[in-house]
Amino acid sequence: MSEERVFDLAVIGAGINGAGIARDAALRGLDVIILDKNDMCSGCSAISSRLVHGGLRYLEYGEIPLVYESLHERRYLRLTAPHLVDPLRICIPIYEGARRGRFLIRLGMLAYDILSWRKSVPRHRMLSAGRIRDEEPGLASEGLRGAARYYDAQVTFAERLVLENLLAARSAGAEVRTHCEVTGLGVEDGAVSSLVFRDTDGNEQRVAVRSVVNAAGPWVDRVLDAAPSATKRLIGGTKGSHIIVGKFDGAPRDAFYVEAAADGRPFFIIPWYGQYLIGTTDIRYAGDLDKVRASKEEVDYLLDETNRVFPGARLGLDEIHYAYAGLRPLPYQEKGPESAITRRHIIKKNSDIAAGLLSIVGGKLTTYRNLAEQTVDSLGEVLGTRLPPCRTRETELPGAWGIERARDALEALDLLSAEGLERMLAVYGGRASGVAELCASETHLARTIDKDRTVLAAEVVFAIRTELAQTLEDIVFRRLMIGFNADQGRTMYEDVAALAAAEAGWSPKTVAQQLRQLGEYAASLRVGN
Repeated sequence: MSEERVFDLAVIGAGINGAGIARDAALRGLDVIILDKNDMCSGCSAISSRLVHGGLRYLEYGEIPLVYESLHERRYLRLTAPHLVDPLRICIPIYEGARRGRFLIRLGMLAYDILSWRKSVPRHRMLSAGRIRDEEPGLASEGLRGAARYYDAQVTFAERLVLENLLAARSAGAEVRTHCEVTGLGVEDGAVSSLVFRDTDGNEQRVAVRSVVNAAGPWVDRVLDAAPSATKRLIGGTKGSHIIVGKFDGAPRDAFYVEAAADGRPFFIIPWYGQYLIGTTDIRYAGDLDKVRASKEEVDYLLDETNRVFPGARLGLDEIHYAYAGLRPLPYQEKGPESAITRRHIIKKNSDIAAGLLSIVGGKLTTYRNLAEQTVDSLGEVLGTRLPPCRTRETELPGAWGIERARDALEALDLLSAEGLERMLAVYGGRASGVAELCASETHLARTIDKDRTVLAAEVVFAIRTELAQTLEDIVFRRLMIGFNADQGRTMYEDVAALAAAEAGWSPKTVAQQLRQLGEYAASLRVGN
């Protein structure tokens, strides 16, 4: 990479915010490079509840503008990423003695409807106790007063949403460098001038830049430590954990948003990827940012509360397929309840360090697009450039078009089961046509690698050639998404490794190392490890 090239913008962090910023900036004509010390979407963006939602709970804290923003961003995402974002029906059971009674929940529902005018999903409904018992017989009935039903949306694969933003950024001219850790920020004459990063071969490289956006999530302060001068702490993230279980006795058909008896905090029980996603917790954390795990206390809390609401479940540790945990990159706040820390994003100009350096504090999966628009607008001022208007409200992500053509191409292969066909479209959208074309042109890849005929061998090669994957962990957990199967896709690891090795030219030693690292990562998600 030549030092003569000067990037208008370097984005540090390839999570949803960084990817969205890189895409928006590249679409507006800026010369962009985005870097991440790991793979894309390997941090905060991967540990959410996988919802695209308005933040009903934020109404309690008066964050009405955030709810309004979130609800409208939900609509834009349904338009631009319909293959990744699906409507989700949610029920709120109302019990005697709960902190949030029928009147308060009804009021919240009305406000939610009003704030989401022009929405594409139905309005809320209030249900009687008898009606909700009939529809959800597994729900605890003692003290049940009724329920509220409303709609939000679900992004089953947040990883794919991040990836498609990166692919769109790359198509618009951005350079994407994952597994490249930033080790230094250069400043000249009071303005940011360069970045130093360690590439995948362990060599340090320097690039000249005109501006930097630090979108490293929980690692924002660590990135700023690489600058030549210090600044105040920005991030005081809280830890959130989820557990994943299979279908249980009395399991609901709809998603449920339930008030926990232990502390009054609402949590979700959500049908997800043929399983149930249960979470989240919200506690302060002061440990190693790179080793965040669901604690026994958090797991017990989620199990106990789910068993209370669905008493037939009788869930225990043995029923947990895996768990994941991470930190929300919220503003640093030394005191006060975790739930009261604002979920609004902050675009912080680090003028005390250098002109042209911005840091992103906070942000939600739902509102990443608007955060990116605001950030790039700010960059126009920083760079002294009149930028074209933002186009991301109406510009579809790469997999959003050609879905029926992709379906026809996959059916023509006659390799996949009906379940496999739907999985391919859910993961790739219209981009599944590229996988089908690879099967047709390289016939040794035209086979499935699992007994249920849901995963194609060509997907592994497709991930390496076109989707920025470099490791087995990248492929299994953030491209093919088989790492989130009930068995974490373990029966396919050897086959995936062989396909990846042939494509990437890995030595037997490298294959063994990759398999070991993949196994260690999968094990880290299993409760008790």
